[in-house]
Amino acid sequence: MQAPRLVATDVDGTLLDPDDRVSPRAVAVIKRLVADGVGFVLVTGRPPRWIPPVVAELGVACLAVCSNGGVLYDAAEDRVVWSRALGPDALAHLAEVVTVALPGCGLAVERVGATGFDEPSAFVAEPEYRHAWPESDAAVVTRSEVVSRPAVKMLVRCPGLSSDAMVAALAPVVGDAADLTYSHPRGLVEISSPNVTKATGLAEVAQRDAVDAANVIAFGDMPNDLDMLRWAGHGVAMGNAHPALLEIADEVTASNRDDGLALVLERWF
Repeated sequence: MQAPRLVATDVDGTLLDPDDRVSPRAVAVIKRLVADGVGFVLVTGRPPRWIPPVVAELGVACLAVCSNGGVLYDAAEDRVVWSRALGPDALAHLAEVVTVALPGCGLAVERVGATGFDEPSAFVAEPEYRHAWPESDAAVVTRSEVVSRPAVKMLVRCPGLSSDAMVAALAPVVGDAADLTYSHPRGLVEISSPNVTKATGLAEVAQRDAVDAANVIAFGDMPNDLDMLRWAGHGVAMGNAHPALLEIADEVTASNRDDGLALVLERWF
């Protein structure tokens, strides 16, 4: 591949090391490519409000495709450029079929406003939802409230199952009503609007910048990165990636612990 015109990277498990930091080596090469006029975009399952700490470490202003393609967030201006949400009727239908397929699961949703921080109840969860991370900023509400307003992502939590097993159970009942994926291997599935993925979000950014897919390089480590790596002209899986990514990637680099992203980008920058 020639030098890319747009660099896209997942955040957790890819850009961030196991201590959830951006290494000095990665910061340096990203600053060099931005100085050369190359586009740089974060493409993540994270919501907009979880982006500023990453941008602060990078030291460069950038766009972020958030919520697995559901939101484009301008971190420099703290502005949601666009969002692709599931409406209340769709959420209610999904809640019904998910509960039938996975009895005892817990549901939560992510919502967005005009900025990363102006939505007072951005993450709401029913009492049965068990968080995948030790700390959570969720508001606990009834299921009827969970599905009462548009949301860019529904999260389904079954701690006793693998995420692979959950997707296998949900795919037949969800069908084409939504997009299923995951970024956490242990009992957490993320549901977006139909045909909304990291690939569709990245494609919109590339179109804004008049960059063809052939001139895009993308980095990822989990199944929610699969479509993005397939779409990009050069898809790079981290050494710590899920086996599904290792199978389809154009290249496998070192792990996020060993500066795999920087190792690739230093060929050109």
